[in-house]
Amino acid sequence: MTKAAKRPEAIPVTVTFLEMTRQPAHYAHPPMNRHIALMKTRDMPLHFYRYLMDRVGRKWHWVNVLRLSDEELAEKIHAKGRDIRVLYLDGVPAGFFDINPHQPDETEIAYFGMMQHATGLGLGRWFLGAAIEAAWSTGPKQISVQTCTLDHPAALPLYQKLGFSPVGQQKEMVQPLTLAERSKSVMRG
Repeated sequence: MTKAAKRPEAIPVTVTFLEMTRQPAHYAHPPMNRHIALMKTRDMPLHFYRYLMDRVGRKWHWVNVLRLSDEELAEKIHAKGRDIRVLYLDGVPAGFFDINPHQPDETEIAYFGMMQHATGLGLGRWFLGAAIEAAWSTGPKQISVQTCTLDHPAALPLYQKLGFSPVGQQKEMVQPLTLAERSKSVMRG
C-alpha cells in the first residue's frame, strides 16, 4: 500500500506592486547577433499557454494559472484586448508576456518572463521594453506589474531600471503544486 503524496509546505512571499505613470521616451533595441522573434498570438491554445506558464514559471512557483479550469483560463486569455506575445530564440519558445488592459486607465503586465535557456544572454532589458511598449499601446494613464520574492532576483531591479516605481507590498503564502497537480495541468487544454 502506498502513502498519499504529501502536499508541499506553503512558501511565504512578499509581493511588490509597481506602477509606471509615464511612457518611456525610447525603448531598447533588440540584441545583435541573436536569432530572435517576438510574435503576437491570436486565440492561443490553452495547452500552449499552460506550457509557457510552466516552463517560464516553474522555478518561481507561478502556480495560480495552472490551477484554473479550461473555462476559467479561456475566459482570461481570450478576453477582448488581451495581448500575449511569445519570444522565440533560435526558433524555439524562450519566454512570453501577457498584457491585460483590465481597467480603463490601467494596463497590467500580468506575466513576463523568460525560460532558463534564454536568461543571461542580454535579452531581458529589450524584452521587458517590448512588454512596456505593448502595454502603453493600449492607451492607459499608467501600467502596472507585480513581482515577488520568489521571482528571479534581477526582476525587481530591472523593473525599476526601466521606469517602474514600487507602490506597495503584501505578504502572501504560495502553495506549490504537487506532482499530480502539475501533471494534470500540463495535460489539460
